[in-house]
Amino acid sequence: MTQGTPGRRIVVGVDGSPSSNAALRWAARQAELTGASLDAVTGWEYPASYGWGGTMIDGDFAALAGKVLADAVAAELGAEPPVTVRERVLNGNAATVLLDAAHGADLLVLGNRGHGGFTQALLGSVGQHCVQHADCPVVIVRGPQEV
Repeated sequence: MTQGTPGRRIVVGVDGSPSSNAALRWAARQAELTGASLDAVTGWEYPASYGWGGTMIDGDFAALAGKVLADAVAAELGAEPPVTVRERVLNGNAATVLLDAAHGADLLVLGNRGHGGFTQALLGSVGQHCVQHADCPVVIVRGPQEV
């Protein structure tokens, strides 16, 4: 593993979807080429409930999100990634978490669609929001089945 150049940082959003896995690979290669470190970020929220009755939610959502992130990093970058990778599991709306994590970064990298609803959309709502509001350049990577 190479050490990143001090101050150079690339943030990549990871949710385990094919396009986020492609974004993770692309971001790692870009970090390697530029000497940057890589922040692999995933966000999680408690599921919304509806109705009058109280709903008991059983589960450690942060741990589940962390497992998805760790599994994706291991599967896509191997046991010894070529760059410094920091895995970050953050509570909050995905777009907000990614924008906050990317503040001061050199680049934000996202897949074009995550696990969200409209599979025919060219760009998901999180990516659209981040492209419009990030204070750093944003790269959108298409998944392998979409190329």
